[in-house]
Amino acid sequence: MSGPLLLFDVPWLLYRAHFALPSSIKGADGQPIGALLGTVRTILAEIEEHAPAAVCCAFGAEEATHRTALLPAYHAHRDPMPDALRHRWSQAPGLCAAFGWAIRDGGALEADDVMATLAATRAAHGGDSVVVTADRDLMACVGERVVVRRPAGRGPGLVTVDVAGVQEALGVRPDQVTDLIALRGDPSDGIPGAPGIGAKTAARLLAAHGDLEGVLRAAGAEGPDGEPAEEPRHGDGLTPRLAATLREHAAEVRRDRAVALLQHPDVDAVPDGTTDAAAGADAAEALGMGRLAEDLRAA
Repeated sequence: MSGPLLLFDVPWLLYRAHFALPSSIKGADGQPIGALLGTVRTILAEIEEHAPAAVCCAFGAEEATHRTALLPAYHAHRDPMPDALRHRWSQAPGLCAAFGWAIRDGGALEADDVMATLAATRAAHGGDSVVVTADRDLMACVGERVVVRRPAGRGPGLVTVDVAGVQEALGVRPDQVTDLIALRGDPSDGIPGAPGIGAKTAARLLAAHGDLEGVLRAAGAEGPDGEPAEEPRHGDGLTPRLAATLREHAAEVRRDRAVALLQHPDVDAVPDGTTDAAAGADAAEALGMGRLAEDLRAA
């Protein structure tokens, strides 16, 4: 384990590249191919930067069925996948596999769940992981052996987020990220959170009370299994009005935590391996990405 396991949120990369690159870039079939081109170039750039011992491309459901069962609004606001992207989506696993990169699919779960599981498995065996994604929920995975690479802003670059970076970006520790999402919500996923509670208030409450259940107990809400409520403990940002809101919406906030909580699908650990640039070049050329193939062969 001389290098890290490099984990890629391929669904996010495909979406990102599809909308970032011009549709005038066509493949051998005459259809836009920017989704595949941008995805592969990002993966190759991250491999060059991190010299990984292993590379994994994670796939999964667009939205996990257990999450939509808990919260029908989960991802419901998102537009349907464009037909041009869906065409490339089906080709992505085969193209990535041609480079010798491991493919892991969460089935009914999402790519996020796959990456969280593999990073935890690697850490348990003393190895490091770099998770490439834009999803906030994966910042819950950050730890001594796991960092996240995510967009720096509107530009194409990525920045590395470690434990201190999570605290700086969100105002909470990694182990509090899921509780933060439950309290403040996550508009990108359609998770509502508690009415009137923003990111700063949620972070302040978690700093004062430790976790979501600690916040709800302080607000005077019943326990998750119907345990009697305690007297509200106002202060540390928990006003009487805010406490009343949390008591009223305790069930919904706990539901939102269950939606945001990363799951652990049964996926095989990723063995160490190298990138097969020659086979990748052949696969890229067959799809009509001639310039990419030339660059791979010249490297």
